[in-house]
Amino acid sequence: MGWLSAGDTYEVSLVEHKVVARRGSGRPLKTLPKALRDHPEVDRLRQLAEWLDRHSAACLAQVDAWMVSSVPVPTALLGRIWPDPAWQDVLRDLVVVGDDEEAGFLRDVTGAGELRVVDLDGETLRLAAETVTLPHPILLPDLDELRDFAADLGVTQRVEQLHRATWAKPADVRERATEVTDFDGAKLPSRATLLARATALGCQVSGSIITCRVYESGRIVEATGWLDGDYWSDWTMGSLSWRLRDGRQLRLPEVGPVAWSEGMRMAAALGGGQPVEAEKGA
Repeated sequence: MGWLSAGDTYEVSLVEHKVVARRGSGRPLKTLPKALRDHPEVDRLRQLAEWLDRHSAACLAQVDAWMVSSVPVPTALLGRIWPDPAWQDVLRDLVVVGDDEEAGFLRDVTGAGELRVVDLDGETLRLAAETVTLPHPILLPDLDELRDFAADLGVTQRVEQLHRATWAKPADVRERATEVTDFDGAKLPSRATLLARATALGCQVSGSIITCRVYESGRIVEATGWLDGDYWSDWTMGSLSWRLRDGRQLRLPEVGPVAWSEGMRMAAALGGGQPVEAEKGA
């Protein structure tokens, strides 16, 4: 943005969401002069910076939700929001899939909703589909190739997609099993650290339960982890299960690939990264 007059000597502006000042048309100063700290223009810029931070966080959360749920997103909507730098920052270089199910890295969107993507052959393609998905990585058959190609291109993603930890459901889960006990007994951090990690993962902690909510195949599924402990003892991870919003617990064969992956990711992130049995055998 441009520079605004702040008194007879200084001008102020917002640079990377931070208020900076300069004298006249000179170079920006390293610190904000004491005389400007309570100036009305500085206060207005601080409020704008706070709003921009909230807006950026909201864009990130929304795109992350689209990706985790792999819901179809209208390309016309992407065309409307793309000019906004906050939206563009979180959407650029995400892997998108069109009607032909060919994946590519999103590079540009026209006002009419036409997408320009780079495929695994390095070719720039145009997608004119009505909707596209931003698939969860567990659903990407070419995940390893996409990761390698992203490294070659120097791609960085604001939304954790390609380098998100994924867990594939074993083919031999028992038909009537309803719980995963791989992480039972895993030591958990302090309550404060646990809450901070859960928030960073997009999960919720209520009492001795931690939940991760996923929209998959037209229904909302909650991965639920039990936390064992009290005020006087250390906390450990208990069993992990999945249920629908009406409370019905799912048998493990009924759990979809995304809900399974996100539930296991939650338990692994809180319980030290590996099932307890794997740690004992290491």
